Amino acid sequence: MPVPHLNIRIVQRSKGSSAVAGAAYQAGEKLFSEYDQKNKDHRRKQKEVVYTEIMLPTNAPPEYADRATLWNSAEEVEKQWNSQLARRFVLAIPRELPRSQYADLIRDYCREFFVSKGMIADFAIHDKGDGNPHAHILLTMRAMDEQGKWLPKSRKVYDLDENGERIRLASGRWKSHKEDTVDWNDQKYAEIWRQGWADTANR
Repeated sequence: MPVPHLNIRIVQRSKGSSAVAGAAYQAGEKLFSEYDQKNKDHRRKQKEVVYTEIMLPTNAPPEYADRATLWNSAEEVEKQWNSQLARRFVLAIPRELPRSQYADLIRDYCREFFVSKGMIADFAIHDKGDGNPHAHILLTMRAMDEQGKWLPKSRKVYDLDENGERIRLASGRWKSHKEDTVDWNDQKYAEIWRQGWADTANR
């Protein structure tokens, strides 16, 4: 079978995008955004939304099972004007599959590739009955600690010389660089996730 359609995008504040609005759109709901103090009302989409679910890793706070709480929290922790707020997937569901199996398919995929790695997955299945069933998945961009607190996206790491000593710069500061706390932005994942979707859908 050919690889089913899969599109991956980043929800970016610098482009005027909002994770709360994205979540409201895909779930066909009305959610209040604390960031801009506006309601994001996409209830007109309701008739094509056949299923929604939020999947939490074990260390996530149970209140994140509420869509507005989750995405307002994910946005609040991002302070920059150009912050990346969420990762967004749109996947075509194979038409051969009975509708009763759509949710299991998406749940299996999310569990294996995202939730098991520490991401929260908020997914919605859309089907207008026009032969184009598809799923939207919103994923959190930050890892959480054992207490369910958002972790920084990167940390400062000091560069060391061959003796394992920190290197002092002319300015008096220590030489350092930033390292991502998780590797979810690594380019290799686009291929892994695409292939994983093909494998899951074919199975």
